[in-house]
Amino acid sequence: MRRELTWRDLVVYGLLFIGVTAPMGTFGVLDARSGGAVALVFVVATVAMSFTAWSYARMSTALPQAGSVYAYATAGLGRRPGFMAGWMIALDYLFIPALAALFAGLACHALVPGVPVWVFTGAAVLLTTGLNIAGVRLAARVGLAMLVIELLVLGAFVVLAAVHLVVVGPERGWLTPLTGVSAFDAGGVVGAVSVAVLAFLGFDAIATFAEETTGSSRHVARALQVCLVLAGVLFVLQTYLGALLSSTTPAQLAAEPAAQGTAFYDMLDDALGVWFGSLVTVVRAVGPVFSALVAQAAVARLLFAMGRAGALPGALARGGARGSTPRNAILLSAVVTLAVALAAASRADGLDILSSMVTVGALAAFLLLHASVVGHARRTGSTTPAAVVVPVLGALIILAVLVGASRLALAIAAGWFVVGVIVMLVRPGTARALAAGPPETPGEHGEPPRS
Repeated sequence: MRRELTWRDLVVYGLLFIGVTAPMGTFGVLDARSGGAVALVFVVATVAMSFTAWSYARMSTALPQAGSVYAYATAGLGRRPGFMAGWMIALDYLFIPALAALFAGLACHALVPGVPVWVFTGAAVLLTTGLNIAGVRLAARVGLAMLVIELLVLGAFVVLAAVHLVVVGPERGWLTPLTGVSAFDAGGVVGAVSVAVLAFLGFDAIATFAEETTGSSRHVARALQVCLVLAGVLFVLQTYLGALLSSTTPAQLAAEPAAQGTAFYDMLDDALGVWFGSLVTVVRAVGPVFSALVAQAAVARLLFAMGRAGALPGALARGGARGSTPRNAILLSAVVTLAVALAAASRADGLDILSSMVTVGALAAFLLLHASVVGHARRTGSTTPAAVVVPVLGALIILAVLVGASRLALAIAAGWFVVGVIVMLVRPGTARALAAGPPETPGEHGEPPRS
């Protein structure tokens, strides 16, 4: 594929996938669980996810390939674990575009009730597909424009919140977003962190563009780490200010779960005015379209890499003029996204089901990522204390998050895993590719092995 993405483009893609205003939707839940220490929750969550970012950065430098965690687990653990890593992360990447498109459809429908949800949802899928087929460079430029808009709105919130705090004063104590409103609840903070880390899902998609960067493989590693830090800072800042402005206490939110989902927006209306709350709502309605853009591009690169290796049909590794885009993989992703999103749009609980589908698959792939760091270090003779300690700590954190996942999410992930095992064992092409023996290890600079 063409090398057209700069380091800045990678950071933009990562922030778009995450969504710089992601905590707004979960603010009420986290505020209630943590007893008001919602900013501390994101400080801890950022540190917790830094272990996964480190493992991604290490492996992306060693193996700058489009397959991301699929390529890493294949090199570190073998072809079959690699296939399952790719299969599980596909549950995240393949259905996040549908989730984002549905979210955009619901938000736009709320703004224009006369237009059905499915119309907006389908339009979002068609828009992202068109941009991705047009080329990764164009998609990055359009995405940058949207990110700038999101950052401007977030900056306006910070300024207006600061003015309000100076003129009117905070509703809570200045340190309560870090210590809690009444008493510090360590158990509540830990429980909230297990939810907050899910807001960071998506920064790992940066690694799927490793074969399209204009710089060295270290650019991907650097972009991963910078993206996580920037997202963490923005998350802590907006939740800290939101907590100070909120007139609803954590105890009230805990007693009224129905109010948790709109807690941040209610705070905006009360403290900064309905006009600003409406502006944020509009941006939040459009933003998921660009999260879907990056998610679709990421899953296309994953399918491309697995098709190229023979783990999935080889047609997925073809398409596009002069290798500019994995067109076949993009189109397959678009068909799946459209079908899933429209099916979910027809159900009252469609959003909840899709949300459950995407989280556990990514977390399971993260476990294999951490294991692949240790396995790759041993296979290449580059084992260091950090290459063992960091991924082990990262894996323990991911396990803790998985334990707190909903039963529906775990059941869906287990079903997806079983389907993957069946594909691996039954499909002739996949079975032959996985039985071909251990993959070659890339050179010291991370070049992929020659076919």
